[in-house]
Amino acid sequence: MNSQYHLVLRVVSKVLIPVIALFALYVQFHGDFGPGGGFQAGVILAVSVILYALVFGVDEARRAIPTWLVRSGCAVGVLLYGGVGVTGWLKGGYFLDYDVLNPDMSHHAGQHLGIMLVELGVLTTVASVMVAIFFAFAGRAPDIPDEEW
Repeated sequence: MNSQYHLVLRVVSKVLIPVIALFALYVQFHGDFGPGGGFQAGVILAVSVILYALVFGVDEARRAIPTWLVRSGCAVGVLLYGGVGVTGWLKGGYFLDYDVLNPDMSHHAGQHLGIMLVELGVLTTVASVMVAIFFAFAGRAPDIPDEEW
């Protein structure tokens, strides 16, 4: 099908995708002050990539977000989350004990830093896994020919 039939969809998507990604960052950084956080932000960020793939094609999305980047994101997110916990152990606290990250107890700066780092790890992992799952399913050959839809 010719791409001119999807001109409005493409233009609207080019406007919406950055707004969706920006909203994901808002949810991420507002998550320690209210509802939301890394998981929700990761899903929202993955939705922006999935929308791009649905409108512009999976191959174009894979060129924009290569498979090695998606796989690396899965690992880096888990390592960041676990690394915050191990850092708590190494500094003499418990696993995921944020107070030892910055021992200024009057302002709980360690709590804020720890929560932000853990939520960033969750965002990275969830977004990467969601995109990886989408790429895995979108890359499969259809069982039903296009003519029969």
